[in-house]
Amino acid sequence: MGLKDVRPGIRNEEGIGKVLGILKQSFGERFQTGQAFRDQHAHTTSYLPAQLPDGVIFVESADDVKSVVRVCAAHRVPMIPFGTGSSLEGHINAPNGGISIDFSRMNRVLEVNAEDLDVVVEPGVTREQLNTELRATGLFFPIDPGANASIGGMTATRASGTNAVRYGTMKDNVLSLTVVTANGEEIRTAQRARKSSAGYDLTRLFVGSEGTLGVITSITLRLQGIPEKIGGGVCAFPSVKAACDAVIMTIQMGIPVARIELLDEMQMRACNSYSGLSYAEKPTLFLEFHGTEETVALQSAQFSEIAAEFGGDSFSYTQDAEERNRLWKARHNAYWASRALAPHLNGLSTDVCVPISRLADCVVETQADIAEHGFLAPIVGHAGDGNFHVLILFDDKDPDDVARAEAFVARLNARALAMGGTCTGEHGIGQGKMSFLEQELGDAVDLMRSIKKSLDPDNIFNPGKIFALNAQG
Repeated sequence: MGLKDVRPGIRNEEGIGKVLGILKQSFGERFQTGQAFRDQHAHTTSYLPAQLPDGVIFVESADDVKSVVRVCAAHRVPMIPFGTGSSLEGHINAPNGGISIDFSRMNRVLEVNAEDLDVVVEPGVTREQLNTELRATGLFFPIDPGANASIGGMTATRASGTNAVRYGTMKDNVLSLTVVTANGEEIRTAQRARKSSAGYDLTRLFVGSEGTLGVITSITLRLQGIPEKIGGGVCAFPSVKAACDAVIMTIQMGIPVARIELLDEMQMRACNSYSGLSYAEKPTLFLEFHGTEETVALQSAQFSEIAAEFGGDSFSYTQDAEERNRLWKARHNAYWASRALAPHLNGLSTDVCVPISRLADCVVETQADIAEHGFLAPIVGHAGDGNFHVLILFDDKDPDDVARAEAFVARLNARALAMGGTCTGEHGIGQGKMSFLEQELGDAVDLMRSIKKSLDPDNIFNPGKIFALNAQG
């Protein structure tokens, strides 16, 4: 886990030198090698050390991407796609050096097919930008990982978020991709049809590949109609187990909840302080229902009955948009709220996902682990699909504290795997979870290596991520 997987690989110094010269001549000011640009394009969102690229290219079109790939492929120089830099497991680090491909200028919505409920976007479009541009159509894109991430990055990491319990994850909402492969050619993985039996499912192969198989140049997404009514609210419980059991009952009864988020006592304390709230500092569920006025009211009433059965407080329900937005803004700021509990410490954010029936067991055992080892570690989760996050606050300058934090993460992952879960519900593998992927899938990782070697024989697409191909990754 962690630091042992963030190690430098073998640098192709001769090839890097040639590529730097070619890209500077071809792209002028759109290619930068200054320290500040390189710092901004390495990992900064956790304690994993940054590994800087040698240069940053600001691409503006698919033709730009093809040119960059062809130059880098000819000289066997690594490429690392960069969206907004919000990933959490070292995805944008450059352990072997190379070129960071910044997609912030490829941020156009190319085609809105309102009748078909789909849209084609460039990878640099962010989720908030997309929904702003869709507002007049009566449609929206539901995947919401919290951060205002780029659609390309969300596709590459198979992101999900607070709406996943109703609308699924990126794998359920990407219809087609265009991707530049190692030979510098652009392929299309599928058409816009909602289903197909035409050959291998290449779309799903690239969704979640974390930039290791090719460079995405456009994404076709499934859209949803904006609900007629949205209602939501807050309900506190006497224990984490009671809250989790209420979630399990809600899902098993088939109530079509759109969001159902779990925040433990420490997370509620952090959110109250950071966002100016005054909720009880008890294990709490944040919920949201989408539908008509009648169905939303019915779903709320059904949940209220379930909450009462498990000792929950009165469900504080509202359809007021301003109040709901304040609630969800506090939820999206949970990371920063947690960091504010101890500003002198760093944070290690990690996630696991278990079958919904084991959620209560996994969270309760994790809380006991936190208490036993004296950690300051709030828990927040997308409880409706069994996915939860722990943010461990620790001193990253103290090797003993780093070792304690990493040992905790190892125990958390072992616990989730033993319950039939996964080492990551949405963060992805990157560098930080490579060893846990091996534990989870065993020999299947060798098949992933074979696919990687087949599509990227020179290991130039985001090397050192997901799994190691050799001693240098």
